Amino acid sequence: MTVPLIVMITAAASGIGRTVAEAFAAAGHRVFVSDTDAKAIDEMSARSPEIVASRVDVTSSTEIEAWFAKVKAEAGGVDILINNAGIAGPTERLENIGVESWHNCIDVCLNSQFLTSRCAIPLMKEKRSGSIINLSSTAGLFGYGLRTPYAAAKWAVVGLTKSMAIELGDWNIRVNAICPGSVSGDRMNRVIAAEASMRSTSPEEIRREYTSGQSIKRFVEPKEIADLCLFLSSPAASMISGQAIAIDGHTETYHI
Repeated sequence: MTVPLIVMITAAASGIGRTVAEAFAAAGHRVFVSDTDAKAIDEMSARSPEIVASRVDVTSSTEIEAWFAKVKAEAGGVDILINNAGIAGPTERLENIGVESWHNCIDVCLNSQFLTSRCAIPLMKEKRSGSIINLSSTAGLFGYGLRTPYAAAKWAVVGLTKSMAIELGDWNIRVNAICPGSVSGDRMNRVIAAEASMRSTSPEEIRREYTSGQSIKRFVEPKEIADLCLFLSSPAASMISGQAIAIDGHTETYHI
């Protein structure tokens, strides 16, 4: 019988995050999610009432701290933190990217993981156990032309992950990064449309480029990411920490 764990997931009322949240709930765990989309939160609450969804801006330390205080009061702490929040950022050449757009991408994709982790770590240390999973990307393993702030943030997430793993090993707290390739869904469709417009080509050509350099030539399904999160949080992965694990069908070369 699975012992219910306390799971917190950012940006999880829709998309990949929702799939991950529902997978943990189906496995019998207590799941708390954050999101900024009020409509998505309402839809999740109606669809999965066992999952507690809260409106939280992950770039706000005040809102993050209040969310963790709420979960601690209701559940007594946290066992698993999944830093899923991220945005695509601008699709543009570096010299044309606005300063505000750069900072916004870094804030959501990187700084939010610092803000959540600094709240989760003391709670996990109390239990002398825990699992933190940071969502990076294959963009955190390769350069990514026209998406430099996103790639910079995702590379930094890998460094953050490995450094946290070094600091937290004595408390039996594991920290890993998942690096998805192109994931099926609305967000990837928007990314492809933006790049096609920027490069004056078709979405179909961009989609072909994204899979042409992979050994397995298809997009990742959100459920595959959820399955990896479940594994990395399980006793079966008790000696896996400090890793950046690609789930991308093996990227051989990167497009453009």
